Amino acid sequence: MGIILIVVVFAILGYVVSNKLKNKFKKYSQVSLKANLSGKEIAELMLADHNIHNVSVNCVEGQLSDHYNPMNKTVNLSTDVYYGRNAAATAVAAHECGHAVQHASSYAWLKLRSALVPIQNISGKILNVVLIASLFGGIALFGLPYEAVGVVVVGAYSMLTLFSVITLPVEFDASNRALAWVKQRNIVTPEEYGMSKDALKWAAMTYVVAALASMATLAYYMFIFFGNRD
Repeated sequence: MGIILIVVVFAILGYVVSNKLKNKFKKYSQVSLKANLSGKEIAELMLADHNIHNVSVNCVEGQLSDHYNPMNKTVNLSTDVYYGRNAAATAVAAHECGHAVQHASSYAWLKLRSALVPIQNISGKILNVVLIASLFGGIALFGLPYEAVGVVVVGAYSMLTLFSVITLPVEFDASNRALAWVKQRNIVTPEEYGMSKDALKWAAMTYVVAALASMATLAYYMFIFFGNRD
């Protein structure tokens, strides 16, 4: 029941934050940018200002599907952001370029996060195997003692939690870089700056909720497996 409660509580919290984020972006997308620059143009300008010439700006499908891919060095913007000429598009485009700037400057937290990606993937697969096996009583067939299962589960989930926590400074730093640049470059008016800052704040909150959910789940597993020891 404990894990179900955690899932329900953070699912509701995640929904509230996600809905708030969508409403903010919808609201700020209706405010035309006085500089009349599209998300694509803003991204290309920010990259050029940071002497980054090996990163391309692409348009991808989906809503809020924007991301920076360090593997092929691309800033991928959703259609609304790529073509949008508003405060919301400005915030997202500059934020994703903030990740490109982090990559180019070898930002320590981004390097650590990237190094943890394969470990996180393996940990996720391990947890899936344990979960599926436990549903069918497979743990007993493995012949593993309860404590050993606990070590595996807690160890794997610790890696997932570490990844989600390290993601926080990476995301906040990208937003700070974006906001500092649009302000210094006079891309936005004071009013538009406030809108961009507010939009990025709610985008960051989705990562905060994910990190808190991961920490709560880890604490629950630690208590279940090791909390009753004398």
